[in-house]
Amino acid sequence: MERKLLFLALICSLVLSIGIKETSAMSEQELRIKALEEKIEALTPELLNGKSFNANGVKKQGIKNPYYHKKGFHFESKDGQFSTNLQWRAQLRFHKGIRSNPRDDGDFSPDAINNFEARRLRMKIGGHGYGVVKYYFEIDLQPARSITGESHSSAARVIDWRIDFPVTKWLGFRVGQWKINYNRERVDSSGRQTFVERSIVNREFTIDRQVGVLAKGRFNKGTAADFRYYAGIFNGEGRSVLNPNDNMMKMARLQWNPLGVDLKWRQSDVKRHRKPGLSLAGAWAGNKGACTRWSSSGCGNIDGFESGSAGDDNRYDVDQWLFEAAYKSNGFALQHEYHWKNIDDNTTNIDYDMEGSYTNIGYFFNEIFPSIPPELELAFRYAFLDQPDTTASLVTQNNTRREYTWAINYFIAGHGNKITADFSYLTLDDQSSNKFYKDNRFRLQWDISF
Repeated sequence: MERKLLFLALICSLVLSIGIKETSAMSEQELRIKALEEKIEALTPELLNGKSFNANGVKKQGIKNPYYHKKGFHFESKDGQFSTNLQWRAQLRFHKGIRSNPRDDGDFSPDAINNFEARRLRMKIGGHGYGVVKYYFEIDLQPARSITGESHSSAARVIDWRIDFPVTKWLGFRVGQWKINYNRERVDSSGRQTFVERSIVNREFTIDRQVGVLAKGRFNKGTAADFRYYAGIFNGEGRSVLNPNDNMMKMARLQWNPLGVDLKWRQSDVKRHRKPGLSLAGAWAGNKGACTRWSSSGCGNIDGFESGSAGDDNRYDVDQWLFEAAYKSNGFALQHEYHWKNIDDNTTNIDYDMEGSYTNIGYFFNEIFPSIPPELELAFRYAFLDQPDTTASLVTQNNTRREYTWAINYFIAGHGNKITADFSYLTLDDQSSNKFYKDNRFRLQWDISF
């Protein structure tokens, strides 16, 4: 018995001596951290019923097997409370003739131009968190630039970032930076359009991307009194720009879906609406500042309007109105917008009006001629724009521009993989010079998402 006790004492002294050496090798701060970790491990199962949570109070867990769907590669937590979609997109284009929409006589050039272009290279990241909060980011990886353009103009940039908070079916909020829900043509993704590019109306009337907050909702879903509304307040300086004063841009849109079908923000009836959908909408936007137009590059000015001088951030009062209609049924798609814009120059005390409109029509003729491939769509667009003359010293005369564009689409995998070719006849009636200009343009584009 005495031998057993002596052996046990020797073992304990050996263990104790090892522990003392290990403890002596640790600093006092490390000992405190270790003790705290041991206490947390001991308390967590008791306080949280055995569940393990991270620092944000979210349950630690694995993910479901990733898969691919229409929004790209999809990753989701096992409880479905968190998800991420990752998608890549490329828009590869060839054009012959004028690259963009000509705006003055200098743009109507007889010089022949052939050009290949990576028009848009994008990465899209979106999903939801905490069950109901939705988020979305979009990065433009390398915008194209002219041979004389600054290198920074082709640098990668975050163009969209937004978070949606649903409250009820008729009320939700969005904060961030995005293409404001003012008119369809601009909000429709460039990868979800019928033509290679937007109409001549877009540049002068879009309010584009802004930073701010929006309230939105839907009433009486699926009935003849189906309405959507959007109302927001924004910096009014465009993408990624701080507001220099206390003026804010305001926007409101009311949309009626009389057939009870809510048309998505995309063109062409690729999926074939067997139940017709009709959307009628009106919108208003107002801003006071240095801008008369907006684009992905931010605040800018319509040709003929000067930028405000240093410290003059209140030069222009801008009010603009929109009427819009969209219809889809059995492969047929129609989209129309009428825009009116008033610009009050507080420096010259001159008031200007301008208007513009476009109408898109597209149809899958396979619906009446089965021998035609169901992936093939034919389309036509007419647009006009009356705006202040860019060469008149006081911009008191109006120029009229018109666009006639024919297009053919082949949808390999819907809008996610399609080939588009269009041909445009573009004209300018210049009142100050009393001259008429015209030109043609051909474009071929492959748009693909992964």
